[in-house]
Amino acid sequence: MTGDRRPHVSGGVLLRPWRRSDAPAVLRAFAPAEMSRQSGGHPVTTEADALDWIARWERERAAGTGYAWAAVRAAACATARGETARGEAVRSAAVQGEALGCVAVTAVNQVHGCGWVSYWTTEAARGCGVASAGVRALARWAFDDLGLYRLELGHRTDNPASCAVARRAGFTAEGIERGKLRYGDVRHDVERHARLATDPVNFG
Repeated sequence: MTGDRRPHVSGGVLLRPWRRSDAPAVLRAFAPAEMSRQSGGHPVTTEADALDWIARWERERAAGTGYAWAAVRAAACATARGETARGEAVRSAAVQGEALGCVAVTAVNQVHGCGWVSYWTTEAARGCGVASAGVRALARWAFDDLGLYRLELGHRTDNPASCAVARRAGFTAEGIERGKLRYGDVRHDVERHARLATDPVNFG
């Protein structure tokens, strides 16, 4: 399995490879302070940084150790609350084909058939189902195209939104890893989730 570049769709979300033209969208996505935790220890504060972020994913793909996809709305986001400022922002991005988030599988281990899943969305796309749809599509691709058997992910226990994404994407909670992450002077417990290729969710 080599991890081809064909797009995948789930819940109206299209996954496609990141490209150099996405650099402005990447820079905007990493503008909020809390997004620095998602940058892999490499600050993204300039367009050159954004291009380097994209290039690092290209190197991971070439090495077969990690695969990141840009999540793009295949259709405009409809909200139960009607036209809101956030809905308009997502709708505009959808029309323009701008990336609304990122889903990735890293630490790919073909010996054991395992990988680590991560995800984030832009501020405008949060609450529209982009992350959960993207992770569902990523899981199917990782099982079918990469031939993996087990996918894992983790979130801080004080991040219920990330937990909801994991559960909606079919990942079962397996336990708490105490004090696993440190942000500044504070350590955080992490809840680990996993999804297996043989789980019933894959055959529904």
